[in-house]
Amino acid sequence: MMTYKKIMLLGLACVTHTLMAAERPNVVIIYGDDVGYGDVGVYGSKLIPTPNIDRLAAEGLRFTDGHSSAATCSPSRYSMLTGEHAFRKGVSILGPTAGMIVPTDVLTLPKMFRQAGYATGVIGKWHLGLGDGVTPIDWNGAVKPGPLEIGFDSSFLVPITNDRVPSVYLKNHRVQNLDPADPLYVSGKIKDIRAYTGSTQYPDAKTNPEAITNMKASNHQHTHTIINGIPRLRYMCGGKSALFRDEDMADDFLEQTVEFIETHKDRPFFLFFAAVDVHVPRAPHERFVGKTALGPRGDAMVQFDWTTGAIIELLEKHGLTENTIVIFSSDNGPVYDDGYLDGTVVKQSDEEVDQGHDASGVWRAGKYQIYEGGTRVPLIIKWPGRIEPGVSDALVNQVDFMASFADLLDIELPDGEARDSRNILKTFLGKDSAGLPYMIEEAQHTTLALRSGDWKFVRPSEHPRGRIKERELYNVRLDPSEQNNLVAAYPEKADAMAEQLEMLIESNGLRTKK
Repeated sequence: MMTYKKIMLLGLACVTHTLMAAERPNVVIIYGDDVGYGDVGVYGSKLIPTPNIDRLAAEGLRFTDGHSSAATCSPSRYSMLTGEHAFRKGVSILGPTAGMIVPTDVLTLPKMFRQAGYATGVIGKWHLGLGDGVTPIDWNGAVKPGPLEIGFDSSFLVPITNDRVPSVYLKNHRVQNLDPADPLYVSGKIKDIRAYTGSTQYPDAKTNPEAITNMKASNHQHTHTIINGIPRLRYMCGGKSALFRDEDMADDFLEQTVEFIETHKDRPFFLFFAAVDVHVPRAPHERFVGKTALGPRGDAMVQFDWTTGAIIELLEKHGLTENTIVIFSSDNGPVYDDGYLDGTVVKQSDEEVDQGHDASGVWRAGKYQIYEGGTRVPLIIKWPGRIEPGVSDALVNQVDFMASFADLLDIELPDGEARDSRNILKTFLGKDSAGLPYMIEEAQHTTLALRSGDWKFVRPSEHPRGRIKERELYNVRLDPSEQNNLVAAYPEKADAMAEQLEMLIESNGLRTKK
């Protein structure tokens, strides 16, 4: 058995021999946050204009059965970057003090691209943890391990999520624009923060509600430190010169994208662009406010469409279009009120049905939930001259990027690495309509389902945010809203799929299963 180091050396030599520079396409993943299947024009949206994403779909391959690996963000990102289902490691939505959950000694998507001679970068939301998880993060020093330790050459991040503190950018290992005279501290307890008298103190939403000038919280979690008039989760002090302005985030990320692409345009590069749109708090730039009748969520989606178009124009400007694979997708399905009263209209009555917009499209539910709307997301892949534009109904999953790109780069995955990632490169390139024969869907890490063709089996779960009381079986082609539980009508089918799901859960990975 070859060791990982041997594979690295052999893989690099192999790639250099088999792929000339012109044949090594750049790869850009444009990743939305909580963007649902029905939030994009070509997937059925009528009230949110998305001309740039629609153009990408017209010029590329649009998947109608494309999935994130989980219905929540941290697990999806973990699975995409490692090729391993997050439930195997108990990964759920990470808290503010979580250490980095991607081990530094495993093969990752950026490591694989770097092994093939690519420059690698990540820009945007991280939410995969930072530091070792034992020692509290020193925000005034080098923050690591992080993206650079798992294969990215450069990073520009919102360290956790935009609704959590610290409300600053982390560039590579350090907080950007941090003034040493105003040290930054983060804690779950306000008394700890108040003890740092030499650092800038910010209002607390519980004792200073008058400082909430942007949007109010709808739950008890987002009631701590107020930054930019928005109450956040947990407490911070200091770092005033480093604070981001929510309304400028899309522009700030694009500025960093310009820098990355212009720096590396003369060599192959892999860029993971992870937008914060349309995650809460939704505070699109002023020039996008009012662009839809759906409030901040719809306007933030218009902003994300603009960002997508700007990245595509940047590639065109530098003559990179023909040799760049662009992938557009989302980390999970949509959610409306997710902690803030931001004016987004949700389904409340027959008279007010989200003003005619359903972010999940025809699919049931959304973020956090095991039904199709939780993981069935927009997925578009464009590679001019190599991918014929069109629509594919093949079943595909983001966890399979690892094995599929390994094939493209002529890299052999070592045993034990990317253990749930299967090679469906031909399907991603539109050369094979078969797709996956089956796959696991995940909501919370104890809430799992099996898709096999048009059939879907959901096993019972006690998770408080996604409790499933009894076994459920659906034909998602005939019943996309998953309303007709067919367990009683097809007990043998339910039993067989239940047995297969348990076998896959207990297995050593889907890549070795037939």
